[in-house]
Amino acid sequence: MPEVDLVFPRAYVEFANPADDTEVMRCDLTWLTSSYTCIFGNGCQGIYDTAPDVGCCTLGAHFADKDDEKRVASYVAQLTAEQWQFKPVGRKVRKGDWIETDDDGERKTLAVEVDGQQACVFHNRADFATGAGCALHGLALEQGRNPLETKPDVCWQLPLRRTFRSVERQDGTAYTEVSIGEYDRRGWGPGGHDLDWYCSGNTEAHVAPEPVFVTHEAELVELMGRAAYDELVRHCEAHLRSRSALALHPADPR
Repeated sequence: MPEVDLVFPRAYVEFANPADDTEVMRCDLTWLTSSYTCIFGNGCQGIYDTAPDVGCCTLGAHFADKDDEKRVASYVAQLTAEQWQFKPVGRKVRKGDWIETDDDGERKTLAVEVDGQQACVFHNRADFATGAGCALHGLALEQGRNPLETKPDVCWQLPLRRTFRSVERQDGTAYTEVSIGEYDRRGWGPGGHDLDWYCSGNTEAHVAPEPVFVTHEAELVELMGRAAYDELVRHCEAHLRSRSALALHPADPR
């Protein structure tokens, strides 16, 4: 099935963050009540057609900040050779084994090429004992953790998108607008339009029995806080009860 157009009518809700009166949450109800789910390993074609088994892990992951990198490092140290295909043999793991700096000086996970396919160094390939997939994700599942604990922030946030904007009211007061929505291909920057395939707006990935605000509860709580998430749930449930066909995500089944 084709990917839907990027521009279509969306329903939004705004509400004050119950835990922070300096913030107003602006949430995309159309996206958050959609039936999207990650289909990695179950129909995902990868963002580049030359690497269908790699999903969106082709380029490696940029770290949000030093704390993000430090947290991931603590779990990298726990990976075994049975869990991580590219773990160095016979010595301790060094930062240079899994971190590189891009052309803009930003730190990210190392991207390695195997048989013409480039991917994040933590992406085990299809011929590895565990099969294709993220070693850090697998570690989380083995330890009974949510993968957002072990993976770089950008990995578990995708395809949710959080942005911040300072808004000044006419009376001179100001607040921070925190937007929660869909990380569509435009979120990748100009190069996003060159991706061969992308999931968030693709009908093949809108097959979940429950909406995004339910299936991504842990991620949304981490992004918004529990109090704001609970308020979001109230609005999402009301939207589901009252929404019209125009408020449906166009990739959702009709």
